[in-house]
Amino acid sequence: MKLLFLIADGMGGWPGEMPGDKTCMEAAATPNMDQMAASGIVGVCQTIPEGMPPGSDVANMSLLGFNPAKHHTGRGPIEAAAQGLALDPDDLVWRMNLVSVSELSPSGNMLDYSSGHITTEVSAPLVRDLQERLGDETFQFYPGVQYRHLLVHKGGAVESEAGLKISPPHDITGKSLHADMREFSRCARMWDLLFLAEERLTQTAKGTKANSIWPWGQGRPLILPGFKDNFGRVGAVISAVDLVRGLGRAAGMEVIEVPGATGLIETNYQGKVDAALKFLEHGDFAFVHLEGPDECGHAGNAVEKTEAIARFDARIVAPLLEALKDQDVAFVITCDHFTPIVEKTHTPDAVPFLLWHPGCKATNSLNSGCETSGLTAFTEAQARSTGLVLEAGHELLHWVLRQLEA
Repeated sequence: MKLLFLIADGMGGWPGEMPGDKTCMEAAATPNMDQMAASGIVGVCQTIPEGMPPGSDVANMSLLGFNPAKHHTGRGPIEAAAQGLALDPDDLVWRMNLVSVSELSPSGNMLDYSSGHITTEVSAPLVRDLQERLGDETFQFYPGVQYRHLLVHKGGAVESEAGLKISPPHDITGKSLHADMREFSRCARMWDLLFLAEERLTQTAKGTKANSIWPWGQGRPLILPGFKDNFGRVGAVISAVDLVRGLGRAAGMEVIEVPGATGLIETNYQGKVDAALKFLEHGDFAFVHLEGPDECGHAGNAVEKTEAIARFDARIVAPLLEALKDQDVAFVITCDHFTPIVEKTHTPDAVPFLLWHPGCKATNSLNSGCETSGLTAFTEAQARSTGLVLEAGHELLHWVLRQLEA
């Protein structure tokens, strides 16, 4: 049996986001997921290990079956894997956002973690210019996608920079830079680099919201076991964001890039569907990741997040379900973490998941004593009501495979 993991990043939320004290997930029109939940197995899964930050890097590593407590080194190294950067074991790799701040000082605030969702066409030349002007044997800048870029400190894993505790910029939107600037000030070279980059961006980034770099999520290069070796399946990841592609590449999976996939609510949904179907002609595990709900959550826009979830159901779930209805394919649908509207950032809540395949309806059971849920909708609260809880997120894929193989 082939297996599809469909991930709506940040889909989960808290009551009160929409009228009637509903979450966005409860308010969204999701007839396909609701139907699958009724005739499938539904529960919740803890994708964020205790004590680890609730980021998409940690959560998606869990969903791909790898224990973040063992394998995670930082967000930057995952995105470096996506780009296939040649790194030395002691290099320190930072995720580097282009951001908008009120001023780069302890008195400043983080205005926008994405520089107004700057496009790759605009941001990449800015980062290449930073490399030309400021890059040297110590610091090297690498352009990525949209606001997401990389900074490599050669040999920095043994330096004091490795221990800096810098907030993800999406966690401090509208908040003070004071604590983070104090951290940056502990390392003179990083402090100087921040202000040199700010000075350069004032000259090159006119007409954009980008006025500073923000390095964070640093760590040594990522090493993961092979996905096929671990799970006996030929797998692929389909995503607009580098961190998911990086996880796939590090695990030896096929990484499929879809033209027009933006990571926003407006994206190439059909392209992702087509890519998954084409891959499943020869492969047997496809991990399809949609970033839109998470970005809407970070923006605090409940209406758009609700729409993003509805589009996920209508434009990803529905066409895949229809195209594969006569084939031996199982579906897992979940999110990596919650991005509650009120928080505008990630939280470590256990995420709802469903497991469905064509045989569910006929047998009304899928071994191990797990009966189909009979739920009326696929929501956070209804998923919790089943009592099925997987305490370790990286066990979800193992658990699913056991259900399908028995």
